[in-house]
Amino acid sequence: MTLAEFWFVLVAFLFTGYFFLEGFDFGVGMLLPVLGKDDTDRRVMINTIGPVWDLNETWLIVAGACMFAAFPYWYATLFSGFYLPLLLILVALIVRGVAFEYRGKIDDPAWKRRWDLCIVFGSAVPALLWGVAFANILRGVPINADGNFTGNLFTLLNPYGLLGGLATVALFCTYGAIFVALKTLGPIRQNARATAARIGVAAVVLGAAFLVWTLLVHGDAVSLLLGVLTAVLLVAGLLANAREREGWAFALVGAAVAALVATLFVALFPDVMPSSTDPRFSLTVENASSTPRTLAVMSWVALATLPFVLAYQAWTYWVFRKRIGRHSIPTQIPHGADSLGR
Repeated sequence: MTLAEFWFVLVAFLFTGYFFLEGFDFGVGMLLPVLGKDDTDRRVMINTIGPVWDLNETWLIVAGACMFAAFPYWYATLFSGFYLPLLLILVALIVRGVAFEYRGKIDDPAWKRRWDLCIVFGSAVPALLWGVAFANILRGVPINADGNFTGNLFTLLNPYGLLGGLATVALFCTYGAIFVALKTLGPIRQNARATAARIGVAAVVLGAAFLVWTLLVHGDAVSLLLGVLTAVLLVAGLLANAREREGWAFALVGAAVAALVATLFVALFPDVMPSSTDPRFSLTVENASSTPRTLAVMSWVALATLPFVLAYQAWTYWVFRKRIGRHSIPTQIPHGADSLGR
């Protein structure tokens, strides 16, 4: 394995970790008005992801930084060609973060309702657009001989890209509902489990359609195996949810999310940005990478620091592992507290 290939695998790992962790809190945010029957229920839901949502987003920052350093040509083409969708994702994430912090600043139903809508918007837009973006990366986009994207926003809004976006929305909603069931007690737990079962049907249908389309056009033996594994894990997770085994359901659906991202990266390799204009103009692992010296220095830094990052995140999830319920929420939020009631 060359250093460029190693860094392709590492970037794939970072994006897999990002969607594995951020996928369920996108789902929680999108389901806020569905599972949150009143303000207390919505505060319970926000508290399930309150200690970890910002930590989950650091995976995206690290993935983007690694792409910038290891594959500057991939980064340049991607962020210039997909500028508007990525800008919308960034704005949505900012709005979502602000909403988490400001929702509880004023004890007024209208104030909270507006911030709740911001949480839904800030969760649904990235869930949809990340699916659209990765589907288009795999499908191929118009790139000229200089490595420049020559399309526009409507180029990305093709049937395959939109199907990828809808599949990720349904999958993340299912994932989020199972996470709420795993982390809560009482009626909200039962409602979350039932919601996961209903949305899970849509996730299976949309996910299967997207995977079949992907594998028919771009698949090989390894990606086919991963695609089948994705489907099996998702169905197994829904069956575990039906048997009220939330821990197994969360682990299996999370594994399905990871397997889906792995399927896309395996199907993409050795390209990083295929050109639909002419295959000769495609960006590959080798022609889009930095110099071997740069990759070597980065490799030593990554191998030295990554274990500490993983250990810290595991410790954070362990500390906040207990279930919460309506009894965990104070009846009054102190003046100046945030949405978590601090």
